[in-house]
Amino acid sequence: MNKPTRQLVLKKGSERYIYRYRSGCEDKLLDALVEQATDERTEFDWFDAAVLSFKLTQTLMGEADELLHRYSPEMMQKK
Repeated sequence: MNKPTRQLVLKKGSERYIYRYRSGCEDKLLDALVEQATDERTEFDWFDAAVLSFKLTQTLMGEADELLHRYSPEMMQKK
């Protein structure tokens, strides 16, 4: 199954940071944010990494909530 590509975007001044990742590869995205935050050649810092990781968490929680509401009635009927 081909997983959809997702993205997180951060605009900071005149710079734009765009991170594209596949569903299920969120751990690699977090690693990339850490790597970017430690790279002194960019203006991307730990606060930026925290903002994007928070956005990622919100997205994942929204998806989990949607799945719970979609399948919860079916799961409850099987008990």
